[in-house]
Amino acid sequence: MSRLKTITHHYDNHLLKGYIDKFVEAKVLVIGDIILDEYFWGNVTRISPEAPVPVVEVKRETRMLGGAANVIRNIATLGATPVLCGVIGKDRPGRKILNEIKKLHLTSEGIITEEDRPTSIKTRVVARNQQVVRFDRESRSDIRPESIQKLLGFVEKSLDSIDAIVVSDYGKGVISAPLMKGLRELVQDDATVIAVDPKTGNFEYYYGVDVITPNHYEAGTFCRFEVLDKETLDRAGRHLLRELDCRSVLITQGKEGMTLFENGGDITHIPTHAKKVYDVTGAGDTVIASFSLGLAVGLDLRYAAIVSNFAAGIVVGEVGTSAVSTKDLKRAIDDQMG
Repeated sequence: MSRLKTITHHYDNHLLKGYIDKFVEAKVLVIGDIILDEYFWGNVTRISPEAPVPVVEVKRETRMLGGAANVIRNIATLGATPVLCGVIGKDRPGRKILNEIKKLHLTSEGIITEEDRPTSIKTRVVARNQQVVRFDRESRSDIRPESIQKLLGFVEKSLDSIDAIVVSDYGKGVISAPLMKGLRELVQDDATVIAVDPKTGNFEYYYGVDVITPNHYEAGTFCRFEVLDKETLDRAGRHLLRELDCRSVLITQGKEGMTLFENGGDITHIPTHAKKVYDVTGAGDTVIASFSLGLAVGLDLRYAAIVSNFAAGIVVGEVGTSAVSTKDLKRAIDDQMG
């Protein structure tokens, strides 16, 4: 029988901050779709005479790590050591990603180049803190079988030195049934945690993992009903646990917080700590990064979820893809207790 708990402020903040200090000891391998996030920032003062669309006067441009690469940026900002596995193209965006990884003083050994495949780019136009439009340049076709084997070979070589594996699935062709089968076979006799940030349409790939972190839209799509209230949320969590035979499911619900479903029957709802929500871009990356780090340093599922909820509450208060520092995370915990 399930046991529902709602977390308010009844947790040990000193324990949480002590484990956050241990993040520096953790090493997490992230495998998934590598994306370059591109932003054009400006103002809108008129409507185009050519069509009923705003004219954005661009003031500046920024380019940063996105997708699985944003997960490693979050992990690095939280003090841990991430290792990235994935595929890029032999092009300028691919070189930009390699250069940004080098700036973080991280290895790019796990990144495979496919010459005839473009590096995925998401371009967002933002005016006065509001996203006007996004356009994507990418390939969604599966990566080559030889690329899958190279990625799995790198994972196998790295297993002795890592504490957790994060699968960051953006539906760009890296995550597939053969790759997930290979991952499960590599860690079946190992204590390494596998945590998945899923993509709609690929849920059947994630069978038997330790944790999956869908938002309520993704959970509802898999379950074939909308997640609208507590009853449908509970049904979705139980359905995911049963169908995927995973250890836990963490369903994020935007301004409603997140709910953790454990295989033993416990259900824990964690209300959001976000003061304001400006932009949810990259929030899923922050959740999976902080949650997997919590598990990697020894936190149980519930406390790891609490940490990830604090981290998510920080990033949604920023415009554009952002990452959380341990200093910000510990301050947020203290503010909530104060």
